[in-house]
Amino acid sequence: MWMREYGSAWRRTGCLGTDRLMLADPKALKHVLHSAGYHYPKTIDRAQVSRMTTGNGIVAAEGRAHHRQRKIMSPAFSTHQIRSFLPLFHGTASKLVQKLKEVIAADPSGQPLVNVAGWFSRASLDIIGEAAFDLQFGSLDDLANPLVIRNDKEFVDSMLYPSWYDLIFRETWKYIPEPLLEYIRYIPTREYRGLRSWMDNIRVFSKGLIKQSTDKGDGNDIMSVLLRANGSSNPKNKMADNEMVDQIATFISAGNETSSKSLTWYFHALAKHPEAQVRIREEIALVRARAAGEEFTIADLDSMTYTLATLKESMRLDPIVWITARIASRDDILPLAFPITTKSGQQITSIPIKKGTPIDISPAVYNRLPDVWGEDANEWNPERFLDPLRGFKEASSNIGVFGSFFLATGTRGCIGWQFAVLEMQIIILTLVENFEFSLPPQSEKTKIYRRPSHIMLPMREGQKGTWMGLHIKPLN
Repeated sequence: MWMREYGSAWRRTGCLGTDRLMLADPKALKHVLHSAGYHYPKTIDRAQVSRMTTGNGIVAAEGRAHHRQRKIMSPAFSTHQIRSFLPLFHGTASKLVQKLKEVIAADPSGQPLVNVAGWFSRASLDIIGEAAFDLQFGSLDDLANPLVIRNDKEFVDSMLYPSWYDLIFRETWKYIPEPLLEYIRYIPTREYRGLRSWMDNIRVFSKGLIKQSTDKGDGNDIMSVLLRANGSSNPKNKMADNEMVDQIATFISAGNETSSKSLTWYFHALAKHPEAQVRIREEIALVRARAAGEEFTIADLDSMTYTLATLKESMRLDPIVWITARIASRDDILPLAFPITTKSGQQITSIPIKKGTPIDISPAVYNRLPDVWGEDANEWNPERFLDPLRGFKEASSNIGVFGSFFLATGTRGCIGWQFAVLEMQIIILTLVENFEFSLPPQSEKTKIYRRPSHIMLPMREGQKGTWMGLHIKPLN
């Protein structure tokens, strides 16, 4: 692996011979993502792909537009607002348990092979529907829900393994005036046809939701809070109509994918480590006795330190964002936490870069750096998050607020990360308390492959769409 040979930063050759900097050094990442975040926007091709998948919402916005949108949206993602969704998280998790029990009861073996990826996607979508729009999507009841099917199908078909000629075409986008880039979505190939269909349909759907929220006026859902926050009389402090419409595509797509795929990889890890399931159940039992029949509170969730450590460890080993790209908007110097050796044999502690230098950032590489995580960086070990002296080898390595991960990192960190973590915690606790998860005997039909689409997807040979087959056994 390049990291083992070159360290935490190295130069590589990209498409059409372009020079690119591959970066995994924590100090340099802090600089690029935090202190100088707005001086390192997404590369043109990454920004355009974001616009084609989520429109002109916060994921695609840059610079002042991103700062303005984030400021307007912040009240909708306040700690108080997110706490109000606890009953919804509990209710959806309980409904997911019931649906899985029905699947198990219908199987003669009593321990069926269940594609948990689909169930997590449905549960997450139902939560988003009610929390964001006060709308019942009914995804757990309707297995043919078009939002679930289209979201999975369009992104897999459009973004998994782009053709060689499309990769070359994307390299030319930096020479195309930005207003003309909008018309790229009309190219009639598989890479663009599915995404165009998705965005056209979701925008029609979004306009109806905004009207519904506006008519209601005083709702507690995220869209109602967002619309009230956007009610400023100063145009500079408001989102344009198209920006507001496209936030819904962001909620439905990015919000759903963040939670559901993280849960999918988490339960894959738990299935490989039954001892972790036992320990989580012991932790649940202690807190359950203290709660005296009440639903878990935020304090209860925070007290389950081992469960939280397993979630952090899963997200470390299997980050769903496998790579992202930035470009330097000015000449700069990147500081390094770990010195690297140049071709001439010189050791350096900083890297001078020129304006226009593309930078590839891989969370998967950073999350396995031995200099940060220790010699067992490639191994499952939740204990690393229970020992503050073991978690990071030095303080400068901590680049995020949740286990040092990219979910909540920098000026462009996910605005809904607390929502996602709380949702995942409750689903994890509810499922582990009710079921035992295990891997099926490994064969070509059951082997899971990591596929680098827009996020890291679980798939198997011969199966269309995402797939994570696990055995689920109900507990007495």
